[in-house]
Amino acid sequence: MRQPKIKEIKSALLWASPIIAIATITLIFAMAACSATATEATATNTGNTSAPDFYKNFSSAVTVSVDGDYVVLKSNGLPDHKSPYFSRSSSQYEAYNGSNPNFNLAPNTIAEQQLVMRIPITPVKQSTPSATPLGPIGMALNGVAIFNQYAGGGQPLTGEIDTFDQYDGHPQQTGTYHYHAEPYYLTRASKEALVGVLLDGYPVYGPMENGKAITNADLDAAHGHTTPTKEFPNGIYHYHTTATAPYINGSGFAGVPGTTTR
Repeated sequence: MRQPKIKEIKSALLWASPIIAIATITLIFAMAACSATATEATATNTGNTSAPDFYKNFSSAVTVSVDGDYVVLKSNGLPDHKSPYFSRSSSQYEAYNGSNPNFNLAPNTIAEQQLVMRIPITPVKQSTPSATPLGPIGMALNGVAIFNQYAGGGQPLTGEIDTFDQYDGHPQQTGTYHYHAEPYYLTRASKEALVGVLLDGYPVYGPMENGKAITNADLDAAHGHTTPTKEFPNGIYHYHTTATAPYINGSGFAGVPGTTTR
């Protein structure tokens, strides 16, 4: 067999080198492309995929899910306790038996709703609170809507308070049952209990903290402050219910609010 000459071998290597170089460069670019794709995939999946743990305190009457950067709460708005505002034929009807001697039964009755609230997973504090609307501004743990400190037309609750049932709630004209103040059914076991969340993602607690009754003087203009709580041992901004106006929320949402539909 004829042995290749040195000159022929050199020639073959000269032709092969560009091919090997091109192949090597192609491989490097392919690896870089794969690396970039992997990085991008990681970046798009670094967001929250589940609701913060404190949402586990909501009752089974509330559907909790996540949509992008929002926790979505869905409820039929019906309280899980009795009330004189249920139809007398309902098993949830109960005549008023509270402590207000001036109680006056309003003409409205409780009706099922379709409450949907989109609440930021991560609350973002605003430099200045934004005004809360009339209607739902948050949701209690039992799926009941939370309203602000005003009656219809933005009037003080002075007269309307006498229509609150024994659990401190009542329905408006379309039957949406709601709390303007401390929901007694949810604080019956502990006055320090978590009772709900407002649309800005900050939680709402009962009227006591560390064994002390909270007053408006303990809170800022939005009716909240930052301290540790049972659910947030490292501290979080949160609202408290108080015995006097503004009851749950003051000058507005401390954080950027989400949205609600019904």
